[in-house]
Amino acid sequence: MNNVLYKTFEKPPQSYWLASTTSTGYPSLDGNVSVDIAIVGAGITGILCAYLLHKENLSIAVIDAGKILNGTTGHTTAKITSQHGLIYDKLKNQMGAELAKQYADANEEAIKQIKDIIDLHKIDCDYSPQPAYIYTENEETVQKIEDELRTASGLGIKASYTEEIPFPLKIKAGIKFDGQAQFHPRRFLLPVAEIISNAGVKIYENTRIVDLEEGKRITLTTLQGQKITAEKVIIASHYPFYNKPGMYFSRLYTERAYIIAVRAKEKYPGGMYINAEEPSRSLRGLDTGEGNLILVAGENHKTGQGTDMARHYYKLADFAAKLFTVEDIPYRWSTQDCMTLDGIPYVGYYKQDSRNILVATGFQKWGMTNGMAAANILRDLIVKGSSPWQDVYSPLRKNILGSAKTFVVENLDVAKHLISGKISPVPENVEIKRGEAKVFEHNGERVGAYRDENGKLFVVNTTCTHMGCELNWNSAEKSWDCPCHGSRFSYTGDIIDGPAVMPLSPENDVNTIEKIIKDEF
Repeated sequence: MNNVLYKTFEKPPQSYWLASTTSTGYPSLDGNVSVDIAIVGAGITGILCAYLLHKENLSIAVIDAGKILNGTTGHTTAKITSQHGLIYDKLKNQMGAELAKQYADANEEAIKQIKDIIDLHKIDCDYSPQPAYIYTENEETVQKIEDELRTASGLGIKASYTEEIPFPLKIKAGIKFDGQAQFHPRRFLLPVAEIISNAGVKIYENTRIVDLEEGKRITLTTLQGQKITAEKVIIASHYPFYNKPGMYFSRLYTERAYIIAVRAKEKYPGGMYINAEEPSRSLRGLDTGEGNLILVAGENHKTGQGTDMARHYYKLADFAAKLFTVEDIPYRWSTQDCMTLDGIPYVGYYKQDSRNILVATGFQKWGMTNGMAAANILRDLIVKGSSPWQDVYSPLRKNILGSAKTFVVENLDVAKHLISGKISPVPENVEIKRGEAKVFEHNGERVGAYRDENGKLFVVNTTCTHMGCELNWNSAEKSWDCPCHGSRFSYTGDIIDGPAVMPLSPENDVNTIEKIIKDEF
C-alpha cells in the first residue's frame, strides 16, 4: 500500500453517510411531556417503530441523547440482507426449524417492507438491488457452507451454490442470496423522520434519558431533570440505557468494526460479499457524486480491548490493495455492535413481569433488516398483543441454554477487566505528546490525560460511570472505551456510546497535573 494513501489516515475518521447528508435540527426537550408511547433511541429501529405506530392514532415521542441517526445507523455498511453469516443452520440446530423459519421470514419481509416504504414515499436513497454472497477460502469450512445452503433454501430463501466470485481470491465454496439490496441509510431514514414529525410525532434531540421509574405509567427522567410519562416505553438506544433490572449487562457484549471507503482504478463488479471466517472481510460498492467507491469492512474486536486501534484501518487497506488498484481512501470510520449470547437479537418485552417496557437490542452486525423486523414485532406486540416472529426474538426466550458457555466466557471476561483495571500499575514518569493519551495515578485516583494537537491537556477520571470498569484509550477514535460493557467517552468526558448515562468527571486539578507531566511537544 502506498504510504501517500496512508497519510489520509491522519485526518479524523468520518462516515460517508454523515458526510453526504445534512445535520438535523430537532429541538431538545424543554419541559415535561405526556404521551402514549415513548421511544428512547432514534436509530433505524426507533424511527421505524414511530413510523409504524403513528398510523395507530397514538401520541408518540422519540428521544435521542444526540442527533438522530448519528449512531450505529450512521456508521453501518447498509446492506439490506437476510444473509447474516452462517446463521440459519446454526439456528435450526440450536432452536429448531420453526424458530429458524421465523427469523428467515422476519428478515425477508423486512427487505420487502423497506422497498415498499421507499416506493410509497418516493424516497431517493441510492437503493440498489444486489445479491449477497458468503464465501470461504478454507477447505474445512466447505461443509458448513453446504449445510447453510441446504438449511437456508429449506426455509424459503433464494440461495444458490457458487465456487467463484469476481475477485482475485481462491474461494473453496460460497452461497449467493438473491433478492437482497443496499442503500444510503440516512437518505432513507431522514425523510421517514420528517414524515412522522409532520404527522405529529415529537422528536427530541440532545435529550439524554438517565432514569426510568416503573408504575401505572412509566416515567423517564432526562439529564436536565425533565419528565416524560408514557403508557409504554420502547428502549431502542442500541445498548439498553436501563439494563440492570433485566440483567442485559450480563448477556450483551459489544464489538467494534472498521470500514474504509476506497476509490480504485477498477470498476466494482457489483454484489455484496462477506467471508465466513475471522478476520472478517466485507465488500460492497457505493456510487457517489464523486464516482464509485468500494466499502471494505471488518477487523472486529471487543470494545475497549486491544492496543493500537489504528492498525485495523491499515489491515483493511492492505486487504483492499490485494483486490484493487487503490487510488484514494477518502473516508474511514468505525462502528459498534451489540452482540447477544446466541446470535439472535433481543426484541420484545423487556422483562418477565412487565408488558409496558419493550426493548430492541443485539442486532449483531445486521441492523438494517433486523431494525425493520424489530419495528414490526414491537408494533404488533403493542397493538395486537402478539407477533408471528416474537418467539425467536424474545428477550425472555428459554432456549438460550445452548449459549451457557458464551455467557460464562463473556462474564468472566468482564470480571477480568473489572479487576485488572483496578490493580494494574501506572507509570511513574508520564510524557504526553500532542495527539497522545496516557493513564496515571493522581491523588490516589486513576486518571487519563490527552493532549490535543494545539497542546491543550484534557484530564478525566477513567472509571466508567456505568459499572465501575476502568477505561482504555482508543487511539484511532480518540476516545476512552470500556472493556466491560462497551461505553465510550470523548477525551473531554462526554458520552459517545452507552450504556453509561453519566459523563466522566473532569479532573479539576489540570494545572497541577500539567506541571508534573514532561511536556514533549
